[in-house]
Amino acid sequence: MTALAVILALGAGAGTAQAADLRMSWWGGDSRHVATQEALKACGEKHGHTIQAEFTGWSGHQEKVATQLAGGTEADIMQINWPWLPLFSLDGSGFADLNGYKDVIDLGQWSEDQLASGTMNGKLNGLPVSTTGRVFFFNKATFDKAGLPLPTSWNELIEGAAVIKEKLGQDYYPFDAAGGSDGLSAILNVSLVTTQMTGKDLIDPATNTVAWTPEELQKGIEFNKSLADKGVIRDWKTVAGGGNVDLFELPAWSEGKIAGSYEWDSTYSKFNDPIKDGELVPVKLLKVEGAVTEGVYRKPSMVFSISRNSKDPQAAAQMVNCLLNEPEGIQALGDSRGIPSSRIAAETLAESGVINPQLLEAHKIVMEGEGPTVSPFNEHPEVREIFRDALEAHAYGQISSEDAAHEIIDGINDVLAGL
Repeated sequence: MTALAVILALGAGAGTAQAADLRMSWWGGDSRHVATQEALKACGEKHGHTIQAEFTGWSGHQEKVATQLAGGTEADIMQINWPWLPLFSLDGSGFADLNGYKDVIDLGQWSEDQLASGTMNGKLNGLPVSTTGRVFFFNKATFDKAGLPLPTSWNELIEGAAVIKEKLGQDYYPFDAAGGSDGLSAILNVSLVTTQMTGKDLIDPATNTVAWTPEELQKGIEFNKSLADKGVIRDWKTVAGGGNVDLFELPAWSEGKIAGSYEWDSTYSKFNDPIKDGELVPVKLLKVEGAVTEGVYRKPSMVFSISRNSKDPQAAAQMVNCLLNEPEGIQALGDSRGIPSSRIAAETLAESGVINPQLLEAHKIVMEGEGPTVSPFNEHPEVREIFRDALEAHAYGQISSEDAAHEIIDGINDVLAGL
């Protein structure tokens, strides 16, 4: 009995995790869901844990996590969007401090800058899974059918829209940057062209106020509206009339009738997998005439966090390390969340050749793109809501582009002043 007690004590002192029942939550598309469940199975079998998978699409996931955190019912391991860290853990107490589990998680696989991006008030609240950014993807098969090369500028895209409609049908669109339930495509497209025109991000980091003038933003709003007017993209009313279904779930997308979009590089598989004919090809950021920057939108991707309320944080840390740093997790997850930030994971996937070449090219475009640093407040829920509501009102003809620009700037400045 004495010998057994010594063995148990040594095991506890070494930080070993006992068999545990854990939960992990995340959002994504089908390819990410499948890959993550395979990784959880492989890592669970390796370390003797069982993990309940809780996954959803993007829509509503933030609200779900917020409700769970408020009630202390969140999963042990959570995929958290980078801009949510200051919302859920401004003082660093919202999640477990992963620095306390450095004997289990090999933190040396991340650079100091990467770890800093997941740190709130000195506490490591999340490990970056990847660095991501917005990139243009086009369905090459559709452009080939119309006898067109892939566009390299906004002007080429606009001119190509007329050719595609003439040769393939009026229900074809070469691009998509319309409204939707969250208006994100429209918001980011307006932001892209306004940044290209001005060389400035939406938020001035020195003053924490909107950096654009009303006149500058008005031009960006009018440019995006002109794309709908010219038939380059679906208009807001058409998107709403179709039920605001996610683009990658639309038959028109899988059939190539909508032939391009501006999306996160890390979501390449989610958008490419449904396509029936051909594949998506990434191209460098399309620039407006007179652009002073490419305006790349680059940021830390989602992070993996551990609940501060987990009953088995040691086991959760063991699983996080397996998912991100050990062969079983690395191979199973693959590129389902983009190119990994973990050094050993990126090297392992590169050597094994499992990363889709198109995803590698998309990530290269993002990492080599130039533009101002993106503030996380671009993605503050109230900032996004104000931006969306004004763009929608303008799209329906309820307010002018001038009024929309003023509403966006004044509303966002009010939100930022109250933080």
